Amino acid sequence: MTRNRFKFLVLAAAVQLVCAASSAQTGDIGYLAPPGAPPKAFPLFQRPVAEIVSPHRTAEANRDANKEAQQVARLMGLRPGMVVGDIGAGAGYYAVRLSRVVGPSGAVVAQDVRKDYLTFLAKRVQGLNLRNVKIALGEPHDPRLPTASLDAAILVHMYHEIAEPYAFLYNLAPALKPGARVGIVDLDRPTPQHGTPPRLLRCELAAMGYRELSFHTLTGDAGYLAIFEPPLKRPQPSAVAPCRP
Repeated sequence: MTRNRFKFLVLAAAVQLVCAASSAQTGDIGYLAPPGAPPKAFPLFQRPVAEIVSPHRTAEANRDANKEAQQVARLMGLRPGMVVGDIGAGAGYYAVRLSRVVGPSGAVVAQDVRKDYLTFLAKRVQGLNLRNVKIALGEPHDPRLPTASLDAAILVHMYHEIAEPYAFLYNLAPALKPGARVGIVDLDRPTPQHGTPPRLLRCELAAMGYRELSFHTLTGDAGYLAIFEPPLKRPQPSAVAPCRP
């Protein structure tokens, strides 16, 4: 990719994020980018998918008492000026708190596949006057985020709910800038019990070309944080070897 082409893509992503901010204020919630690869391009995965049951994992006061968001922000090196994708944002626990971390020069892109969750979150963001939080609708197999728009992405207690994990990870990769990080927070238990065993997580991420950088046990009941870097080159969808649970 030429330098001018890369600059154009980054500028286009920035424009799309500004449009998303306007959408959050008006309640018009939609996709930020064209669709990526379809699920049928990938082999069938061989594990159960947990049902999406709530926009809240647990009471926000309990999570604050355990300094959950602060732990994740520190371990991932989040700082002012970054654009962070909160994938599966739900009611916005992380989006609200990370908006303070990235500051007015940065942004949080709060993405979810449930439009009703995003409608609630858009009202919450507007009520708190968080001008650096953008709202984005995704699909179960595709976050639908602009190319090279994110410095980091977090997937908190939702990886086990991704209906098409290989397609999702494949379609997420282009939204990540060079040097970006992906942080996945989950519990070490089977996917039907709303967790992801670390062995399975590592296998699925590696199958899509992501490389694990670090693994941390969080305090309280938050589970673990696994940090990955995105693939330098995505594998061909048909060449992906499914992981066994």
